[in-house]
Amino acid sequence: MILQKGTSAPDFELNSTPDQKLKLSDLRGKNVILAFYPADWSPVCSDQMALYNETLKIFHQYNAEVLGISVDSKWCHLAFAKHRNIHFPLLADFEPKGKISKEYGAYNEKEGTSLRALFIIDENGTIAWSYLSPEGMNPGADCLLDELERMNKEKK
Repeated sequence: MILQKGTSAPDFELNSTPDQKLKLSDLRGKNVILAFYPADWSPVCSDQMALYNETLKIFHQYNAEVLGISVDSKWCHLAFAKHRNIHFPLLADFEPKGKISKEYGAYNEKEGTSLRALFIIDENGTIAWSYLSPEGMNPGADCLLDELERMNKEKK
């Protein structure tokens, strides 16, 4: 069971590049989209991350940053991001394998990968929305944009 709305988002620090780490709490004051996904080079994951990359400017209009998270290594992420021209951090939940995915309830024990799960964390560090996608399905960006729009309206 993935973490639900109203839960305080567990903080973490993961590699965003081979020599840099990113801490979730450093993004307080922004909405954060956590996109857990199984593997960098899989067709569905590649399409999903490319879509979020294309939608990045719209996400930014809602004061939202995107973080992709999988159990792939920092080196695998580096090659994948360069190949797919990804302009948001891909975080390596590599060692201990899947630690953060497990904390969010987004780990597939059988496969040893992250599940395809989405979270929107609000500006105060609370989970505002979560979604577990059916296996092999790209959840797209509309659900994220709809929720960010709802959050924006509630804030006004």
